[in-house]
Amino acid sequence: MNQIFKLTSRRNFLFALGALAASSTVVISRILERHQDIEALDNPQRNFTVTQELSLKQRAAAKGLFYGTTSTKSLLAANPAYMAAIVENCSMFVPEWEFKWTAGDTTLRPGFDKFDFTAADWIADFAATHKLLLRGHTLVWHESLPKWFKDTVNRENAQQLLQNHIQTVVKRYAGKIHSWDVVNEAIEPDDGRDDGLRITPWLESLGTNYIDLAFRLTAEADPKALLFYNDYGLDYDTPKHEAKRTAVLKLLERLKSKDTPIHGLGIQGHLSPGKYKFNSQKLRQFLADVASLGLKIIITEMDVADNYLPQDITLRDRIIAATYEDYLSTVLDETAVIAVLTWGLSDRYSWLGEFKPRSDKAAVRPLPLDQKLRRKLAWNAIARAFDNAPIR
Repeated sequence: MNQIFKLTSRRNFLFALGALAASSTVVISRILERHQDIEALDNPQRNFTVTQELSLKQRAAAKGLFYGTTSTKSLLAANPAYMAAIVENCSMFVPEWEFKWTAGDTTLRPGFDKFDFTAADWIADFAATHKLLLRGHTLVWHESLPKWFKDTVNRENAQQLLQNHIQTVVKRYAGKIHSWDVVNEAIEPDDGRDDGLRITPWLESLGTNYIDLAFRLTAEADPKALLFYNDYGLDYDTPKHEAKRTAVLKLLERLKSKDTPIHGLGIQGHLSPGKYKFNSQKLRQFLADVASLGLKIIITEMDVADNYLPQDITLRDRIIAATYEDYLSTVLDETAVIAVLTWGLSDRYSWLGEFKPRSDKAAVRPLPLDQKLRRKLAWNAIARAFDNAPIR
């Protein structure tokens, strides 16, 4: 019996060693594959030279496009140099926090029947003073709901709340807004619904028609503003992105079939080289399908996360620049695209530093300007994409 036990234990030990070796081989193989993928992203000979001393907004305007960015009242008020860089480079601006129900240090909706427009008014005045087209972001988003929402809102009062919110906010800024992200991130195929809708408090309290309702209320409050549906995860050649593209397109088709007053799709464009593979043909087809519905397209929140890239700044910046130029060259070939906005202008203020930091603790570099507001290769790449885009 002891002999059998010894033989069995030895066999298990050898099996474990073999499994460990096999597991190590798989890990090493994945590391090598990822290293090869990153090497394939980089071309040291690639040229990012730009000609003419023109700002990004001037280059965009030459092709009938708008270039813009986002920031917050607190950042702009604290850094006049950053404000000046935005005014120099941008013709369009979207508040990162101030038009949401609640975000960061700003609360637009402190209570069911209460509004605080202090920060939002400051942003509207900033845009008007510097002749920036102002985008409203966002009227309906499950992530920006204040703490009181959960215990206060139900099926009986949800429509009243939504109607009051949209009418009050949109009417206050009517005539000052170029476009609204009316509904944000309402699609999530992983939630398992046949229609692809994300299961949110709005869906649970108002049903599937809440999106159509939000657009109609917004159009009634400001008939001149362009109205957009905005979402992320539409860019890459993965099953998840493909499923989301399909679900978003079906949503847009449903809205158009009901004569919903929708004018465009916002594609956030949060890119991750080294994590996902880009297929320009698939993205081109999706853009063409959206355009065929008579809709405009804005790249609303673009940046290039570098948390899957090497620490070496020269290499990292080249890959980030190439990602910008390759993506925008594809996107801007579709003339239904009318604007590009990066989610921030300087690395110093990117949301990625907090929400998607690098494991090596190095500072992130996802935007056109570095932490000292100096132009990077990414700025050149965006400039080149505008220079080479067809005229609208």
